[in-house]
This record gives sequence, structure tokens and C-alpha cells, in this order.
Amino acid sequence: MLASCTSRALRSSVTRLQGRRFASHEAPQYNEPTGWLFGEKPPPPGQKRVKEDWENIWVIGMFGTMAFASVMLYYKPDTSVQSWALKEAKERMEARGEKYQYEPSTSTSSSSTSS
Repeated sequence: MLASCTSRALRSSVTRLQGRRFASHEAPQYNEPTGWLFGEKPPPPGQKRVKEDWENIWVIGMFGTMAFASVMLYYKPDTSVQSWALKEAKERMEARGEKYQYEPSTSTSSSSTSS
């Protein structure tokens, strides 16, 4: 009794897992591996490979986008908190009349040691 119940439950769960394919009418396609790079057989010696229509568009789009992104990143405005705080501190110190750059003292001290 228990074996028949479990076998029925397994069969019903297997059919639920497989599901129904309403929109497709045939088995899914599977391209068998050929061992060639990208599945293309190399052309005979002395002949060039014929490119497909989309390949040049893809290469131009890919490298064009990378070039555009690099130019935009190079000229991107500096919006970091550190640069804003440094600029703000310099303005406040200048407004108070303080110097914001270190200047060594010009007085010479005779505390040099000779060895």
C-alpha cells in the first residue's frame, strides 16, 4: 500500500516538474560541439573568413562606447567631499587672514651638530 502511494506521488511530481510546453511545438535545439572556435570551420588556405553583417557594428559600438566612457571619466568634475572640504577650509582661513600653506621659518638656528 505504501509503495503504491509513493510511486503515484513520484509520478505526479515528475509530470509537474516537466511542465507543459504550450507555445513551442518541437523539442529544444541543441548544437552539438564541433571542436572549432565559436563553432565555425576555418576557411580553406588562401581564403579569408567572411564576416557577418552585425560584426562590424558590434566592434564599432563596443570600442566606441569604451572610448566615449574614458573621455567622460577623464573630464568628470571633481565632486568628492575631500576636495570640497579643502576648498572651504582655504576660503575660511583666507577670510580670517591666516595662511593655509606651510612656510618654514627664516630664522637660522645655530643648533647644528658636527660629527
